[in-house]
Order: sequence, then structure tokens, then C-alpha cells
Amino acid sequence: MNKIVTAAAFATRLYARRAQLAYAGYVRHRPMARLSTRPGRTDPYAIYDRMRADGTLTPTLLGNWVTTSHRVCETVLRDRAFGVRPVDTERAADEGVGDMSMLDMNPPDHTRLRRLALPALHPKVIAGYRDRIERTVGDLADRAIAAGRFDLVSTFAAPLPIAVIADLLGIPDADSTAFAHDGAVIGSALDGIRSLRQAAELQRSDGRLRELFENLLALRRREPTDDIVSRLVAAEGDQIKSAEMVPMCVLLLIAGFETTVNAIGNGVLALLDHPDQWEALCADPETMAPKAVEEVLRYDPPVQRTGRFALEPFELDGKPVRKDQFVVTLIGAANRDPEAYDRPNTFDITRDPGQNHLAFSSGIHYCVGQPLARLELIIAFQTLAERLPGLHRAGPVRRRNATTIRGPIQLPLTAGTRIKSAAVPSRP
Repeated sequence: MNKIVTAAAFATRLYARRAQLAYAGYVRHRPMARLSTRPGRTDPYAIYDRMRADGTLTPTLLGNWVTTSHRVCETVLRDRAFGVRPVDTERAADEGVGDMSMLDMNPPDHTRLRRLALPALHPKVIAGYRDRIERTVGDLADRAIAAGRFDLVSTFAAPLPIAVIADLLGIPDADSTAFAHDGAVIGSALDGIRSLRQAAELQRSDGRLRELFENLLALRRREPTDDIVSRLVAAEGDQIKSAEMVPMCVLLLIAGFETTVNAIGNGVLALLDHPDQWEALCADPETMAPKAVEEVLRYDPPVQRTGRFALEPFELDGKPVRKDQFVVTLIGAANRDPEAYDRPNTFDITRDPGQNHLAFSSGIHYCVGQPLARLELIIAFQTLAERLPGLHRAGPVRRRNATTIRGPIQLPLTAGTRIKSAAVPSRP
């Protein structure tokens, strides 16, 4: 009976919240609520522009703050006066309550776990994966060409980073389809639970991944190898607590492919929607691919927002922020801030980067896996331009039902004509 009452109360709160969001978004046209509606998911940038007109820092309906400013976002993400959880919640975490992944920790725990992950994701180590990534991308391009018509996400964008991060973690017989599904489910939950079905699906995905890593950790305790999970096992009890190990593994897996999957999807969409930019990439793939990656990450980043709690009273851009008050940093808006970028709404892979984009966040939570993501993206865009220059859209795009994570879940394409050899050369 208690479970039924609890479930009923949860459902009541859930659907009341959905109704409030729908009313605020569709009827009152409140910008933050509007971002959660279908028009907001389709084109958040028009809403960001309207929000920008109200100033660099504006209050939300929940009594917090939101910013579209690149300058203010960077201040919040870099200043140690802000953290990913309030001080009181930090105490709860010390007592074993709440999430245990480093993404949800302030220093010193965040620092301790980040130092443990850094060596395996150092740029020099990641460079050693170039040949593996090039072979994987070449094989995926072969399949796309052979199919003629294919879905970019399931055929190319998801299998690539999943294969690489599974190799880094030492996951045997990785199932890219299952991982892609679980990653999308967990990523969509970052916006909050919207239905009982989503809650059940999240519970199943979380359970599958936890079981996978519990079994893998047990295996690596018996049979260590040269992978990240084995390194975590070697550090258990000293640098990492037992309770932190499974959440750390799940974080590294999901973060290791979700950003790249969505960046490939967003990037191909942007390139094909701007034929002159696609032609510029195809004309000189090796030179232009790194530039295209940075412009894609600026123009349509896969992570659209994050936020921080004030750990102490703080004056932010002339506005008082109370201790424990939350500031939403709209990364997608910051990356098109006219104060930071010339022609911010123009997609131009030849642009001078100027300000650093915030697609990988900033400060102490700057994405630890960004060297791997960048290398995968460069090789992916270069290979697509070399091998599939006739690439074009073959149907409507289906987007994720999410606002924090942005990207297509289906993008039908036609391969066009192959004009170069299937062989992808390895670099010395």
C-alpha cells in the first residue's frame, strides 16, 4: 500500500509540474518554460535572443537566475564561489546520500576523482587511439556507402564513440545499440522526469549499466588489464571509495559518447544546411575538419545548459546572488553572444575562433574527455567529407525530447557518390 501511495503522489507532482510548464511556455510564453516546449527544442536560439534582450542576468520563476552572456557564464563556471551542489548537500553526500559521480561533486572530492581519470584521457594517450578511430570510422563509412541510404545516428554517429570508450574502459562485447539507448534515456533525464514511463525506463537503463559495471569491476579485481576500470580497481580504498566506483564508470561511459554522438549529428545537420560550408570542408578536409569541429561546437553545442549554486553571497554582473541560489548558464546562448562573437548566428567554419566556446564547459569541471571527443569529431568530419562528398538529407530529422542535451536521434541521409578509395590512411 505504501508503494502505491508513493507512486500516486509522485505521479500527481509530476503531471502537475508538466501542466505548469505547458501553461508557462505555451500560454504565458515564459522563456525558460518555452525552451521545454516543442518550438524550444526545435530552435532554442530564437528564444535565447529574446532572453538576451532582457539583460545579461535575469530572474527565473523559481527564484533563481539565468544568463545568456558568455562573459557571465564563464564567470559562474570558473569562479570558486560557485559549485555544482550547495554546501548542505555536500554534507549529505559525505553521509552517503545522493549521487556519487564526480560530475556532482565540489572540491576536494571532485579534484580527487578527476585526478584519477585524467591520465587515461591525457591528449598524449588519446593520440595513440588515432589509428583505431580511423579504422572504425572507415568501416562505418563503408557500411554507409554500401547502404546508400542510412540513418546517421544509428549507423555512424553512435557506433563510433561507443566503440572507442568501451575499448578504453575495457568493456567486452560492447552493444552499441543498447548503450546508445541507455545514454539517450539518461541524457533526457537531465531535464527532469516528465512521465512515469520515462521514470521506469530510466530505472531500467540505470540498473543495466550498474549491473554491467558491478560485474566488470568484479572481473577486473580477479583479472586486471590495461584499461580504465582496472586502474580504478587498483586505486580502490586509496584514491576512490568503493561506493564511488560504479557511478564513476557510468559517468565515463555516458559522457564518453553522448557529447560526440550529438555533436556529429548537429554538425552534419549544420554543414548540409549550409552547402557552401560543406563544399569548403570537402575541398580541403584535412585542413578544414578541425575548424569545422570548433565551429559546430560553438554554433550548435550538444550540451545546451548547465548551472552552479552560489557557495557564498556573490555580486554577479551587478546583481546580488544569495548563498545556495542557483544560476542557470545557457551555454547554447553564450556561444552565440554578440558581445563575444562577430556574426554569432552565422555558421562559418572559416571564422577566427576568437573567444573560447563553452561547449565543454569551463573551470574545474571543464570536460575531462574533450581531447578524445575532439579527435573523434575531427576524424569523423574529415572522413565524411573525403568519402561521402555527395552526402545529403533524405528525410525529416527527429530530435531528442530534451533541452539540456541537443541532437538528432534520427537523421536519414543518402550517401551520394564515393569518389575516393575506401582505405583510410594511418598517420605516423
